[in-house]
Amino acid sequence: MKKVILVTLTILAFGMFAMAQMGGPTSDVLGAHLNYGRGCAACHAPHSGAWGNGINGSGDTTSGDVALWGQDVGNLVGKTLLFGGTGPGHNYSETLIGFTGSTPDLNITLCLSCHDGNYAQGAMMRNQVYESLPPTYGTKNVIPTLLGKDGNGTGDYLNDHPVGLNAAVSCGGTYDWDCTETNGVINMNGPKSSEFKVNYGFFVSLSAYNNTAVVTCTTCHNQHLMNVVKVTASKSGLPPGIYKTMFFIRAPYNPGSGTAGSNQTAQFCRQCHGGEANEMNGGDAIPTTF
Repeated sequence: MKKVILVTLTILAFGMFAMAQMGGPTSDVLGAHLNYGRGCAACHAPHSGAWGNGINGSGDTTSGDVALWGQDVGNLVGKTLLFGGTGPGHNYSETLIGFTGSTPDLNITLCLSCHDGNYAQGAMMRNQVYESLPPTYGTKNVIPTLLGKDGNGTGDYLNDHPVGLNAAVSCGGTYDWDCTETNGVINMNGPKSSEFKVNYGFFVSLSAYNNTAVVTCTTCHNQHLMNVVKVTASKSGLPPGIYKTMFFIRAPYNPGSGTAGSNQTAQFCRQCHGGEANEMNGGDAIPTTF
């Protein structure tokens, strides 16, 4: 009887913590991507691509041909970037493509047209914190949102998470989960990975390339929702609803929750890094704390 009561209280406490993270946004969901008031048209020019925004100066003749993209990508196309890996000799290279390409790494080029501080310095990104950072983040007022120019010299991408067609993941390998992969789609259906999906969820959006799951910018970030994420029963065992997030992360991610010892943000990373997850290390009874 006591054991039943204890389990019930644990479930109730978990639900109360989760509910504390739920609720609608208090500011526009586009957040920083309102682009100082220009809104959607800053990225998706209704007419004439980057020329319509008056910013094309690199001879990009296909500007706006995909997604009505209104930023200049000409200086990025064809550049090869070397992203950091897990150690020496484990780095990942990616050659950026333009609008004529159809592979999933095009979204990397599009994101970098605003977020690169090396080849795309004319973008409107100002490298300033838009969101109010939690006190635990310290007092710094800038964050590394400009890749390629962050204090270690222009052109340094080795301290950035690998993305691209070479940044592949695999079950039991890079992923290190007991999952299965079918035609580039990861299924968290093993005993441990299923348990993790119930405990936290599976929100990342991996792209499929040559029947292999690969990481792009939008794997972790939903560029249209900065401060909220919708949790559904198909993605997580958490109570369905709208949860708080930060930095356009496409999962519950709230380092400012105020709960000491919260592992919520660590859980986000463990979606891909299963070897560091509680479940894969025998921690089957450790819940997600909010």
